[in-house]
Amino acid sequence: MQLTFYKYQGTGNDFVVMDNLNGDISLTQEQVAFLCDRRNGVGADGLMLLQTKDGYDFEMVYYNADGKVGSMCGNGGRCLVAFAQFMGVIETEAYFIASDGPHRATVEHGLVHLQMKDVDGIEEFEDACFLNTGSPHYVKTVENLQELDVFNKGRAIRYSDRFKAEGTNVNFVEQKPDNTLFVRTYERGVEDETFSCGTGVTACALAASREGFTSPVHIQVLGGELQVSFEQEGSGFKNVFLIGPAEQVFKGEILLA
Repeated sequence: MQLTFYKYQGTGNDFVVMDNLNGDISLTQEQVAFLCDRRNGVGADGLMLLQTKDGYDFEMVYYNADGKVGSMCGNGGRCLVAFAQFMGVIETEAYFIASDGPHRATVEHGLVHLQMKDVDGIEEFEDACFLNTGSPHYVKTVENLQELDVFNKGRAIRYSDRFKAEGTNVNFVEQKPDNTLFVRTYERGVEDETFSCGTGVTACALAASREGFTSPVHIQVLGGELQVSFEQEGSGFKNVFLIGPAEQVFKGEILLA
């Protein structure tokens, strides 16, 4: 089977993207994992299919790098909006469905503004917190984040007794001046640190509001810069937007067994 694919990246979070508007692509877990493999395949943090869905501009189907169907991916969503625009499915506004429900998005001056799901509240721990922004996220504030062993410390939390059954993404946050956060994330499904995690930085921005950070929060990640805007409503959050670039890197063809 020969497939045409596109490679997209959003602040270093990279994805294999395919046009499945005709519904003729069906991939096994092994095939997805192969495509995402950085030595034997294309190489990516995840894979997405652009599909049709009644009542929406399109459907976002997301797979983690391990080949399993994933929960919502914020940077992936921004990249798929950019791909939908490239394919002529949308112009500058999108209304689409993903695993966590409907999303709206706009493309403005090269940036994709993706509306994330409303968040009901934040679960507090002694030195961290937990919330779901479309995917589950553990958030811990640290110092000297650049020097932190994110892989081993993140992996230990992800596979701890509290989270190992379903897994969680693990975010480490360093607070900076000027309403800015530096964030590094260990992602489940990738099972490694990624250069950026959209649902993760969203979780970090909302968590930082408890300590006086205001909308929009500026986020520095290894792959670039993002913004998160939101409105706080009691203990929850609404009108949450993840804002940042999404770029097509290349197009190619690949043979699958």
